[in-house]
Amino acid sequence: MTLTLADLLAPITTEQFFAEFHDRKPLHVRGGMAKFAHVLSWRQINRLLDMTHIWSGHSLQVVMDGVPVPPEQYCGRATGRDNAPVLQPEAARVRDWVQRGASLVMNDVDSLTPGLAAVSTALEAAGLGKAQGNVYISWQSHKAFPAHYDTHEVWAVQVEGEKVWNLWEGRADWPIAHPVFRNQPQARHEQAKGKLRERVLLQPGDLLYLPRGWYHDALAEAPASVHVAYGVHAPLGMDLLNILLERALYDVEFRKPLPRQDGSAAARFALTNRAGALGQRLAELCREPKVMEVLEGFVGDYRFHRGGNDLLAARGLASRVAEAGHDEAPTWRVVAMGAKPVRRGAEWVLKAPQGVLPLQGAEVEAAGWLLARPDVAAAELRAAHPGVDAEALLARLRDAGLLVAA
Repeated sequence: MTLTLADLLAPITTEQFFAEFHDRKPLHVRGGMAKFAHVLSWRQINRLLDMTHIWSGHSLQVVMDGVPVPPEQYCGRATGRDNAPVLQPEAARVRDWVQRGASLVMNDVDSLTPGLAAVSTALEAAGLGKAQGNVYISWQSHKAFPAHYDTHEVWAVQVEGEKVWNLWEGRADWPIAHPVFRNQPQARHEQAKGKLRERVLLQPGDLLYLPRGWYHDALAEAPASVHVAYGVHAPLGMDLLNILLERALYDVEFRKPLPRQDGSAAARFALTNRAGALGQRLAELCREPKVMEVLEGFVGDYRFHRGGNDLLAARGLASRVAEAGHDEAPTWRVVAMGAKPVRRGAEWVLKAPQGVLPLQGAEVEAAGWLLARPDVAAAELRAAHPGVDAEALLARLRDAGLLVAA
């Protein structure tokens, strides 16, 4: 599964994005249910949450009306794979908080499924920085977080339901992930966010881009809402300081002691001169070809390196992977919400994006059952409606534009 930045932004071109929006102002791109149907679904969310041992009170967070719930209130004590004690979320306790309206945040999911990884890879391949993804699951009228800014760019991909984002006029000046910026009181945020700039309604298939430091908050409008927020961390000017620190180790001027201070004007003057000379030397080091080579390599390769595993290929058995295909049966996502069979004279039909689809016999009930679900697998359709050819019906609904592969 491969995506590019152009795929994410379409119909906006990448040239227009970098000329008008990148690091300048927010961008809302409307899509359609099919655009991000492969990224994440309710079925995949449940499957991921059932991987109990990958979650902790940090990686899975519960938030009730803007207030984080202490892990002890939805986790139980367990033994991790290294035999160390850990706090692991317990399904029954998480379900209790969800019933009360609490939001869930699934952190660091950007490589857990092919669909999630495809978006993060597209962002990184465009040279935007390291892309880290979190899933936000919220319920109607329950806000997870108050107005705030992030210390990275935000690329929000809406996959289920609807969510209204309030975008404020305020923007912090390129904040970074440091307590100076992260520990500011909410009262300061409320004052700094400014006036409301616009309200954006995100629907399935939509994308919202926010530059670093832009004030925002969001509230689910549908009974349930899911979006994946990819935080993109670009390389910073401060990273150059780390490279220069390494280079300065080999420069004798930076290894010499600073002038001793005895409180006299002469001592202060000597220290000031020395500091100026070292600053000038840093400027000279910045222009060294080797330093620039290291900096260019650092910026050019600033991304997470995911995947690349193919054990059979390592043994010269790669052809078996291609022959075997996927381990799991394909799942189909319903993208024509509200579609259902209707009677036309003596026949039953479905109105689809690609035209009118006739249905016969048991297909009528099966299609109605299928289209009332968010997604379906062929095995589920066969079990619920054994009288229909599941694969054939799914293929017809796909060709008609009612389903897409999830």
